[in-house]
Amino acid sequence: MEILNNISQALQKGKAKDVKAMVQEAVDAGVSAEKVLNEGLLAGMNIIGVKFKNNEVYVPDVLIAARAMKAGTEILKPILVEDGVQAAGKAVLGTVKGDLHDIGKNLVGMMLEGKGIEVIDVGTDVAAEDFVSAAVDNEAQLICCSALLTTTMGEMKNVVEAAEAAGIRDKVTIMVGGAPVNDAFAKSIGADIYTPDAASAAEAALDAIKNA
Repeated sequence: MEILNNISQALQKGKAKDVKAMVQEAVDAGVSAEKVLNEGLLAGMNIIGVKFKNNEVYVPDVLIAARAMKAGTEILKPILVEDGVQAAGKAVLGTVKGDLHDIGKNLVGMMLEGKGIEVIDVGTDVAAEDFVSAAVDNEAQLICCSALLTTTMGEMKNVVEAAEAAGIRDKVTIMVGGAPVNDAFAKSIGADIYTPDAASAAEAALDAIKNA
């Protein structure tokens, strides 16, 4: 459908106003909100995710594409709720205690939303217990922890232990990432998934939800 392709193209170029107008046009023409979301907005964000992974686009491009997606989803949200369309899943996302970096976290959040996952962003400098209580309160399937400092990455182990103590460890997938983090570290603390970049994180998150 041409309008959906046009929405995807405009989103990739970060044209928020055009995206908003075309989403409204598609809805007015009787295209279902779910179809507009999946085949227009999410399709465009997926392409941006792949290009970002391949270094064909950069962080600013992702930010303006995400802003365009937000403009489109604002129109769709009330309709999707009315139609009873559920998000693919829910992820609690934050930077661990003692760490105030948020660029990587925000980028992952946008990529997760680009996969149709609802993001509960708990912010920066987040205590292990707060990650866990947010996951419990929102019935989230994922806890995603970011750290940019070698001095704070140890906090991720506390998140894993807090999830165990709360009795939800078998119900949540714990993902970790950030500059000092690697796969060996993730395994050593008992986390489930490590990814090197935001686009891979979103793909792994969606796989984890589907296979849960």
